[in-house]
Amino acid sequence: MFLEGQWAMHEFLLLAFADTRELQLLHFVLFQGIYLAALLGNGLILSTIACHHRLHTPMYFFLLNLALLDLGCISTTLPKAMANALWDTRAISYQGCAAQVFFFLFFISVEYYNLTIMAYDRYVAICKPLHYGSLVGSRACAQMAAAAWGSGFLNAVLHTANTFSLPLCQGNAVDQFFCEVPQILKLSCSDAYLREVGALVFSISLAFGCFVFIVVSYVQILRAVLRMPSVQGRHKAFSTCLPHLAVVSLFLITVMFAYLKPPSISSPSLDLVVAVLYSALPPVVNPLIYSMRNKELKEALRMLLQYSVFQKGTGLLHLIP
Repeated sequence: MFLEGQWAMHEFLLLAFADTRELQLLHFVLFQGIYLAALLGNGLILSTIACHHRLHTPMYFFLLNLALLDLGCISTTLPKAMANALWDTRAISYQGCAAQVFFFLFFISVEYYNLTIMAYDRYVAICKPLHYGSLVGSRACAQMAAAAWGSGFLNAVLHTANTFSLPLCQGNAVDQFFCEVPQILKLSCSDAYLREVGALVFSISLAFGCFVFIVVSYVQILRAVLRMPSVQGRHKAFSTCLPHLAVVSLFLITVMFAYLKPPSISSPSLDLVVAVLYSALPPVVNPLIYSMRNKELKEALRMLLQYSVFQKGTGLLHLIP
């Protein structure tokens, strides 16, 4: 038992997607496609917002944060999974596993807090438009963003330190394609995980508080929109809120199903599929949701692409003798 525990301290074995080489390569190609789509979509969002001054508003500032967080979240899990599938291995070092846990918790926590702030931004814009400049000014945006990133950092440090301070007595095989806290807790001694359970209860309580805040904000938004006399005003308000509401719903549904599904329907294959959905699906879909429903963003993106094509064409003309 001592030797097993010492070996487990040096590396973990992640869950393999397939046993045959052909299926492993297929998974590599699929994950590569998903990862490149996330890089392209979120990269375009970042470039568009950064390059167009008329998008330098609080709503797009938090959307820029969301794109950064989506890139960080998917970059924490998929590259290692692609490398394992390509090189036919399951191993991840102890330090690499700890880094995965920390960064995944960090990015997904900050993303949730950022979505909560975005709900507050929409609430102020629709329910208190005359006070929008004072309540959601540049200084307030910076403070709220700093609070979200700082809270996510503390949450990630708390859970990572608690999880990896536990003695591991159940081997080193993690039943997931990346290192996550619930799977590592299964490897701990039977009476040693209560401290981390207490930290999880605290985080769940905080997450529930954010959820209540989002629900209350949208109830107030819905009431305010229904009282608007102008049909055009109602349409504009809904068009700015629906993308955020869709992103929040996608985030919460995938995460809640992953962690709150009944044990009776739990299985390694289902857990694997659900983990791919909540860790990889939102970073790919979020840019599509915002770009499809937002006319300002679509127009700015079109201008950016046209400018890039024009610059490329001009550069090619200079090369022609």
